[in-house]
This record gives sequence, structure tokens and C-alpha cells, in this order.
Amino acid sequence: MTAQIINGNELAKEIRKDIAERAAKLTAAGETPGLAVILVGDSPASMVYVLNKERACKANGIRSILEKYDASFTEAELLERIRVLNQDPTVHGILVQLPLPDHIDPRKVIEAIDPEKDMDCFSVVNTGLLMTGQPRIKPCTPHGVMKMLESINYPVRGAHAVIVGASNIVGKPMSMLLLQAGATITICNSKTRDLGYHTRLADILIASEFFARKWSGESELEKALAGLKTLGARVTGVTAGSAGSMLIAEDGTILRCPAFRDLPVVDSTGAGDAYHCGFGVRYLETGDLRECMRFASAFAGLKCGKLGARAGLPTRKEVDEFLRNH
Repeated sequence: MTAQIINGNELAKEIRKDIAERAAKLTAAGETPGLAVILVGDSPASMVYVLNKERACKANGIRSILEKYDASFTEAELLERIRVLNQDPTVHGILVQLPLPDHIDPRKVIEAIDPEKDMDCFSVVNTGLLMTGQPRIKPCTPHGVMKMLESINYPVRGAHAVIVGASNIVGKPMSMLLLQAGATITICNSKTRDLGYHTRLADILIASEFFARKWSGESELEKALAGLKTLGARVTGVTAGSAGSMLIAEDGTILRCPAFRDLPVVDSTGAGDAYHCGFGVRYLETGDLRECMRFASAFAGLKCGKLGARAGLPTRKEVDEFLRNH
């Protein structure tokens, strides 16, 4: 089966253009869409996500209301702010950035948001509507995956979709959207017996160092990687942050690629995804595993030098030029 690369950046441009046009029509009719985002604490990763949301809103004609509070902000104070935003007719959506400080119950916070303004689709009401095939709001990441499949007219109906992970944020809602589109669903989780049975169709399996060690029960990275190899993929690799990456080829050869240590680190959000994307692109171009690892390492390293998971991604020209000099 020939692999097909979905150009997520181009698709995002099309979707944002549509959103901007719809927002402009609403504004012209006297009702500017408004999104309120609440951040409690000073997590750098959360701050990046929140700023990206604010930037996206402003670029597409949506009024952004950003409320930032210290980690000492109490649960009662947060619930009161949500109550006020629920009643504000100029606020059409509410997002509370997770995770929250330990003294705040995220379930209470999520359920306090008006279901009609619950943009994450985390509330019991909205997840129930999703379960029964009547989604009023679709969860962001799963909906994005469906949009990507739609963009290439992928025949989801009748397809067998395997989802590794059963979280409330991605795995479960993803299964519901695929099921409603006519797919046959298999959901795997940490308790799945013989995970390899479900993953043997994979040509390449790349996981984080943390996942490899946790799944295999091995503290030594080589042994953990060997454990992942038993899942049946022809090529298995792990990323290990500043320690680089390691891979076992189909013939059992172990390959290592160090990280580029001369690159500045501004924001590591999305570095793992960048590595996976870079590896996949180079694999389709050359099939040379050492070159794939080197290219992916450069792509991820350059991404870390800029702010933002998407905005920080380097261009192909930047990666090629960097590799020519290293």
C-alpha cells in the first residue's frame, strides 16, 4: 500500500480561512464570536498552548479573552469566574487549560462550564451526546483527525481502525467519531493482552523512551526497545530527548543518533511529533534509516529553538541548510 502524506499545514490554512469568513459574517451581523481561555498557574507548556490559541483567535476574527491567575487561585474563585463567563452573552466558548494545580478538582471545573460553551467537549453532557451520535460540539483533536481523513477522501466506512490509548481526551472520543463514520473499531489500552497482535500491521512503530520502558518493564533502553520490537513492527525506534534516538532495524541492527547539542532550546512542545513527522517524510523519500534519524533529529531540534508547537516548525530549506553544515 502506497503511503500518502497529508499536508496538515495546507489543510489548516483552508479551515482557518473558512472560520475567518464565518466569523466575519457573524461580526457583520452584530455578534462577534468570543472565546474565553482560563490559565491557572505558570506552566511554560500551558502558557505556550494558551498563547497559540489567543494568536489563532485574533488571526481569524474571533475575540479572545485570556484570564491568567496565579497557582494560588482557589477552586471557589475559579468556579465563580466560570459562572460569570457562563452568563456573559459575548462569550460563546470557554476553555480551561489543563492540568490545574493539585488543590483544584478538574472534574468540578469541567462540569461547571455551560455545555453549550464547553469547547473541549469534556463535560458529561457533551460526551453523552457524542456517544449517542448527536454531538453538539466535537472534541478538537479527534475532530482534527477526521478532517484530515476527509481531506483525502479516505474510505473510513468499513475500515478497521485501531486506536492505542483510551483517554477521555483523545482515545474514547476518537473511537466514537470513527464508529459514527462507519469504521470497525479496536481500542487498545495499557491492559490489552498481546498488543502485538493489533500492531503487526505497522511498518514503523516509534514511541517515546518513557513508553518503551513502561510498557516493557525494562529500565535499560536497549532492552526496552527490544521489547517493543516483539510487537511485530519491522522497524522500531524510541526518542530519548537530549540523549537522541535509538532504533532496531528489520535485521536486528541497532542504530543510534545523537541529538544536536549546539541548538538553543526555547520551547520543546511538539518536539516528539516533529521527530515522528521528520522521520516519516525522510523514510518515504529515501528509506535510509540512518538518514531518517538524522533528518528527524535536526527537524525536532530546530523546532525546539522557536516558540510554539506549530509556529516553531522549521521549513524544509532550514533543515537542509542546517544538515549541510553539520
